[in-house]
Amino acid sequence: MPPTEPPTDAVAPRESLSSYAKPDVRRSVFQLLNSAIPFALLWYVMLRSLEYPYWITLLLAVPTVGFLVRLFIIQHDCGHGAFLPRQAAANAIGFVIGVLTVTPYDYWRRTHAVHHATSGNLDRREMGDITTLTVAEYVALPRMRRLLYRLYRHPLVLFGIGPAYVFILKQRTPLDLPLSWKREWSSVLWTNLAIAAVVTLMISTIGLTAFLKVQLPITLLAGSAGVWLFYIQHQFENTYWRRQESWDYHDACLQGSSYYDLPGILNWFTGNIGVHHVHHLSSRIPNYRLHECMRANAFLQNPTRLTMTSSLRCVRLALWDEDAGRLVRFRDIRPWAGAQQS
Repeated sequence: MPPTEPPTDAVAPRESLSSYAKPDVRRSVFQLLNSAIPFALLWYVMLRSLEYPYWITLLLAVPTVGFLVRLFIIQHDCGHGAFLPRQAAANAIGFVIGVLTVTPYDYWRRTHAVHHATSGNLDRREMGDITTLTVAEYVALPRMRRLLYRLYRHPLVLFGIGPAYVFILKQRTPLDLPLSWKREWSSVLWTNLAIAAVVTLMISTIGLTAFLKVQLPITLLAGSAGVWLFYIQHQFENTYWRRQESWDYHDACLQGSSYYDLPGILNWFTGNIGVHHVHHLSSRIPNYRLHECMRANAFLQNPTRLTMTSSLRCVRLALWDEDAGRLVRFRDIRPWAGAQQS
């Protein structure tokens, strides 16, 4: 079973949030409808816009991507048991949305549970995370592997090529998935078959060129947006990383997860996922109750707050400095690295 529960020493503060961890069926269903219907309508409008200059279609892709991101947040809540009281119904919704987001539901659900259970633990940097090396680990690498890591952390790769690879290719054949995870492999298989069926139907109906002109920008932009949100939730200067012996679940949630304070409309499209410290402390709280929970609990009101402007300064952070207790840029370690290699 996936490690979905926090350690026992984190239960006490989590219990104070239990009253918020109850999905409201009407609110959840309404959220599903006001996300899925506009997405479908905008997809159709994008298709019809192909009769005009293509930049109009690309412009329409922006709000369409917003609704797809919102659908992904619903899939995310389904995976945490935070969307509907009946988990079987939530799982069915999560699977269907997973076809739209090209993200196998059960595969993502389990790897994301690993992320929640190990976030900020330097000795358990497993699946579901953005690879982050310590300064010492990076300096100890051979030159070619250091170059590859620098390439991996470059913004064009991390937020451009990387998301395209993950969502279009890697999630079709996730080779890092243990063979013993039968349910997750089944999820990958059935999602791939469903995607193939939908793509075949669309191509036979509107043609390959039209389908790609509409769907490809949606998939690419949504993938980049999703990776950016995941990145900024944990990759900021004073985030939390500790070795196993000093790692604490409660501290990892509150210190290692940011509060991404977005403008109202972006908050709506991203399903309040910016209130990430609350989400990590109690992942069963529905996305539409995260702000309410934060306002009502004083101990949740002092997170690392990032705005759209301040978050851009986090892009170049790449290495965890264990001595300083912060994320640093590559150029910040040059004197240190030179001293170690001399």
